[in-house]
Amino acid sequence: MTDSTVAAPALLAWVCKELGARPSIRDVSHARRNSRVWELVRPGGARFYLKVSPQPLMYERETFALRHAVPALGADRAPQLRASSAEHLALLLTAVPGRPLREATVTPAEEARAHRQGGVLLARLHAAGDVSGVRRTEAERALRAGADGADRHLRLAGDRLTPEERRLVRDLAEQLHSLPPLPLAFIHGDARPRNLLWSQPLAQAGWIDFERARFATVAHDFVRMSCDVWPDRPDLRAACLQGYGRDLVPEEQCALKALAALDAVSALVPGQAHDDPDVTASRGRRTLDRLMAGVLA
Repeated sequence: MTDSTVAAPALLAWVCKELGARPSIRDVSHARRNSRVWELVRPGGARFYLKVSPQPLMYERETFALRHAVPALGADRAPQLRASSAEHLALLLTAVPGRPLREATVTPAEEARAHRQGGVLLARLHAAGDVSGVRRTEAERALRAGADGADRHLRLAGDRLTPEERRLVRDLAEQLHSLPPLPLAFIHGDARPRNLLWSQPLAQAGWIDFERARFATVAHDFVRMSCDVWPDRPDLRAACLQGYGRDLVPEEQCALKALAALDAVSALVPGQAHDDPDVTASRGRRTLDRLMAGVLA
């Protein structure tokens, strides 16, 4: 989105009405496709963020999360929803102290502390959603949906996978059909260091970006970290799960491995990634290589 679009009369008028003043605006969008985020500073210095969702589903998911579960994390540990506009797919959010852990300069001890606190906050989020009725059905279907979509993703990935990798992914996906009922939760959906904030002055962590939040198994919320972080940093895995309050049971470990394989294949499908396609494809390739080598738990 260009600056002229940000300042379009309808959107800017909505922001000014909600804030009661015309703020200064700074583009802080991520360097990836469809990221549209701006820092707003009211006269007097109060900071907010304006986020325009890339698609209606993400807007609906994040709005629901911010209204019904995210407040359980605390006002300084996650954004609070000031206002939302379905017309603009826009969210007006309070600022959270800190910087994304991926961008922060931290000591190993601070990094471990951030992941431990991140685990504590995920436990709060997981417990905040009412997993009953149709929401329980949605969460229970999440594993089957992943397994049922394996052939489609493998077909779209084409020759980016070897025959051996295809067999492994199919075998892992098939295991999802035979697992017993797993713990269910309202999950963040994109829990990884770029969405985990760390404030050095406050020595505290917080989570942002809930556009993929939904009802699913607990295991779903650890897929990104099991692919991006944990293989090289088992200490951060231990810290996160210590904060979470428990380790994953063997059935969840099995599901996590299969979900990591499906995520890796999806990352190799052209046009599927909302992040930088090259970075996402690289993550998918690393995950498949680790699975083939038997080093991804």
